[in-house]
Amino acid sequence: MTDQAPVIDYNHASLPRENSKNFYVRNSNSVNARGKETRDVARSSKDTNVTGNPIDNFFIGGDWDKYLDEMSKVNKELKQVNKEHLTENEAQSKEESDKAVGSKENGVDSVPVEEKIEEVSDPSSDSDSGPCSGRYIYVHDLPSQFNDDLIKHCESLSEWTNMCFFMSNLGLGPRLGNSEKVFSNTGWYDTNQFMLEVIFHNRMKQYKCLTNDSSLASAIFVPYYAGLDVVRYLWNSHRSVRDFCSLNLVKWLRETPEWKRLWGRDHFLVAGRITWDFRRITKSADWGNRLMLLPESKNMTMLTIEASPWSQNDFAIPYPTYFHPSRDGEVFQWQHKMRRTKRRFLFSFAGGARPNLTNSIRGEIINQCLATRRRCKLLDCVSRSNGCYKPVYVMKIFQMSTFCLQPSGDSYTRRSTFDSILAGCIPVFFHPGSAYVQYLWHFPKDYTKYSVFIPANKVKKGKVSIERTLSRIPKAKVLAMRDQVIKLIPGVVYANPRSSLETLEDAFDITIDGVLEKVKKTRRDIKQGKDVSDNGEEFTWKKRLFGTVGKHEWDPFFDRS
Repeated sequence: MTDQAPVIDYNHASLPRENSKNFYVRNSNSVNARGKETRDVARSSKDTNVTGNPIDNFFIGGDWDKYLDEMSKVNKELKQVNKEHLTENEAQSKEESDKAVGSKENGVDSVPVEEKIEEVSDPSSDSDSGPCSGRYIYVHDLPSQFNDDLIKHCESLSEWTNMCFFMSNLGLGPRLGNSEKVFSNTGWYDTNQFMLEVIFHNRMKQYKCLTNDSSLASAIFVPYYAGLDVVRYLWNSHRSVRDFCSLNLVKWLRETPEWKRLWGRDHFLVAGRITWDFRRITKSADWGNRLMLLPESKNMTMLTIEASPWSQNDFAIPYPTYFHPSRDGEVFQWQHKMRRTKRRFLFSFAGGARPNLTNSIRGEIINQCLATRRRCKLLDCVSRSNGCYKPVYVMKIFQMSTFCLQPSGDSYTRRSTFDSILAGCIPVFFHPGSAYVQYLWHFPKDYTKYSVFIPANKVKKGKVSIERTLSRIPKAKVLAMRDQVIKLIPGVVYANPRSSLETLEDAFDITIDGVLEKVKKTRRDIKQGKDVSDNGEEFTWKKRLFGTVGKHEWDPFFDRS
């Protein structure tokens, strides 16, 4: 096979008051283990979708319209069969979990039937009133095949890239120098966008409220490197090979006493790739594995860099950026630098065209950028020679821009979104699935405070001028938006696992808050006899963002009919 994999469209488918300017605060009285107020602080940017090195791509393979058709058919079948998810009384999938994925040849037994949950205990209701009350987390000691062995054999993860390069510094990658004065002097690394599960696991090892007594745990972490596992087999392996580790993982989990307490509803897992890499809908589909469609997985909280808008247990958390601070001071210093940076360009775009994708607007965006002459800066990522894969070039362009365009690529989301925020550049989105329905724990629900939304169909039809739209935003509004973007920076970066921020919450902290709150609500709902299954997933994105399933102007963006 060649280096260049096909590119397919998958989109149409309490701090001191004097420091308050440095973070976005949500209304909350909860306090975490370090005594910091819990708050919504929000998260490069080269377009890694256009490389001849598929390991750098967000998602390659298949066809989005075909995917949605298959999903629609499967959903109809599920309504009739109603066995594709676990309930309190059953843990058996349609055709016993692996008739659909060939578990017999993998040596995985069928899923046992769940016993009814007689009583749901609340680990936070004991006498412990300290800072870890309600925040204890137990980490499963998985067999090494699910994590450490993947690191040890990192040279075999990709046919195109030696991923060992990115494993250094606990998954942060090699340190970046600052010879061009684009970064600050410390805290910067050449981080691969797919290393989140390794970074997150290393952060979890330093979490202040770990417990070896699972009965005290409010949540249970499953340190399975799902992305590193599946990437080995995405392009040229049989489906049974891609499913092997996932099936063995859930088999291992089912046999633990921790699983049987809530049948996995207090478990969470971080996957460092987009959700579509783990959602192979049918036996005949060629892309990905079935990890997130397994009945056990439907009970767990699944954290990914891009979630499905139609899944209740899928939650998106920020892509890793190049900045991994060790101290609060490094964050404050960077925010100060971004506030003082002069912005030469009205807007910029770092990415490549998608001539083979019918619904892509990237060609129109590039044409509009070129037509504005000096008001737009283009970093054309048609090849590596243009610098798209060098962090210094990407960050330099974003720091010089007031607005950064973030059109969808092969999937809804882009790492570029978080690099632009890190550079103090206001993101411009063209699809609500690129951020607004994704990073609800890390971004304000009022997206107008920190971003601009221009519907993609208007750009495609030539009905809107990006330059005119952005230039008409009042200067005072632009300054306010930039200030909000810079306040989001602490919450969209992952701190160095070797150290700990003192007062700020990073993306890891905010994610843990979100998981603990979700599990707490699940326990409460079970106690009250409420249905905690995944019925009505079609409107998940709408319920999370707006709290309603009524008609909305964004419905066409998520229509799967």
